[in-house]
Amino acid sequence: MVSPLPSQVQALYPWKGNTLQVDGGALHYLDEGPKDAPVMLAVHGNPTWSFYWRALIERFAGDFRVVIPDHIGCGLSDKPQDWDYLLEQHISNLEKLVTHLDLQRVTLVVHDWGGAIGMGVAGRLSERFERLVVTNTAAFRSKQIPPSIASCRIPGFGPLAVRGFNGFAWAASWRTTVRPLAPAVKAGLLAPYDNWQNRIATLRFVEDIPLKPQHPSYDTLVGVEDGLAKLSELPMLICWGEQDWCFTPEFRKEWQRRFPKAEVEAWEDASHYLIEDVPERLLARMERFIASAL
Repeated sequence: MVSPLPSQVQALYPWKGNTLQVDGGALHYLDEGPKDAPVMLAVHGNPTWSFYWRALIERFAGDFRVVIPDHIGCGLSDKPQDWDYLLEQHISNLEKLVTHLDLQRVTLVVHDWGGAIGMGVAGRLSERFERLVVTNTAAFRSKQIPPSIASCRIPGFGPLAVRGFNGFAWAASWRTTVRPLAPAVKAGLLAPYDNWQNRIATLRFVEDIPLKPQHPSYDTLVGVEDGLAKLSELPMLICWGEQDWCFTPEFRKEWQRRFPKAEVEAWEDASHYLIEDVPERLLARMERFIASAL
């Protein structure tokens, strides 16, 4: 179980969430704003959680129904120790949430692993989605993997570093932004990952990066990639932190190649946690994009 959030984190994350039983246990999600409004669905990556997207609620929950899930193993969702933590399972769980809540007129916002998971659902349920916002992520195959992340896949060393010493989430709290995170924000990002058991998804996501056809999630990622064609006519905004050492500008260029009509904003003074680095710029750019795509 996740320990109660520290008071400094609760001050930044005051919402009472909901849960849905999915494959793996109880999936926690935020659901804020008018229930009959257009939907903004934000999908996080590793090692973040719904806390990462808190500014979307503050900015958009007046005009949108803002839905932000925590993947199984992340945030305030259950963290089963004997689950497979494969891409297909995360996609299926998000798909179940979308259909359970009957989300329509969806603006999808994705980051990091949220790209493959969110686009996987959008490709399967394309009639429910109206526009796409892509930030420092991928939803297609790549053989690029930073050495520091690759090292976390080494048997023995990976579990000790990631689950024992929280090396992945801790390193992310200072390697993913140009501007240092405020102490309360850093505490919020790290709060759900406070012991060996609670860090299981942090490791499993790294292990689930499908670099070769033999990998159990490779065919799933191919399916996500193929599904992007169904979304090619949707308005898309690509926003990128150019100093990202993981999802480098090469990934942004691949998104542009696949979606040549997309609007693009690339910031040289921002990195992987884009909404933490330049929140006001990103939110303002999203507002202009949404207004122009109506």
